[in-house]
Amino acid sequence: MPFDFDVREWCNLVLRWVHVFAGILWVGTTYYFTWLDGRFSELEKASKHPAAGDAPDKSVWMVHSGGFYRVEKQKTPQVMPEKLHWFRWEAALTWLSGILLFFLVYYHGGMIVEFEDPRIKRGVAVALSMSLIGASWLVYDLLWSSKLGSNEYLGAAVGYALVVGTTYGLFYYFSRRAACLQLGAMFGTIMTANVWMRILPAQKRMVAALKEGREPDQAEAARAKLRSKHNTFLVVPVVFLMLSSHFPGTYRWGTVSLLVLAGWVAAKFIRRA
Repeated sequence: MPFDFDVREWCNLVLRWVHVFAGILWVGTTYYFTWLDGRFSELEKASKHPAAGDAPDKSVWMVHSGGFYRVEKQKTPQVMPEKLHWFRWEAALTWLSGILLFFLVYYHGGMIVEFEDPRIKRGVAVALSMSLIGASWLVYDLLWSSKLGSNEYLGAAVGYALVVGTTYGLFYYFSRRAACLQLGAMFGTIMTANVWMRILPAQKRMVAALKEGREPDQAEAARAKLRSKHNTFLVVPVVFLMLSSHFPGTYRWGTVSLLVLAGWVAAKFIRRA
């Protein structure tokens, strides 16, 4: 049987493979540090009420792959290490491979709108899709940088209302399958922008402050931590949206909106595990 080399098919395979594996690395490290931070919060609470004669241990002990690991959290380390490990390329690679895959399948493949009786032309849909992907981060960042975002529950309620309205619009103009992936691409863009535009710059300024002998701005550290927390909530519905093509029974704007909310609720419990 002759080997039929289809460039588009192989691009689809490679991008999908890279996207899934990079996403596993990104989500894994995100939830690992979320779990780790939870354990340090427990230790901090325990240290305020230590048992008689016990010196509180502020380290987290773990066992994995034939070894023991001891981790300590320092908000203001006295000595900067020679090598500091950053976690950033997982996010960049996940987003880049995902957005290229989205372009290949839905823009180039013409699946962004229904093949029969589309509500808008394909070119208009592509322009609208790209605009929404960019606007998603701007609207999200504006919300959580405003006074509304200072109240976490109010900010979440406004954010969810925007998600529901956007989801309705996506299902109205795009194909049902594309609507789910478009929402996932918007969430993924918000998550990646959080890492590269809010979390990493804050971390770099903290490192610079330590090198200059100054104490890092803990308020900025708290804001970066909040964006990381948001990512742990966003990623749960993103995983569903990426898998939605296997479950066409969910192709309704109301169903997707409810599943996004269910994902956020699930994330709240996963974070406590």
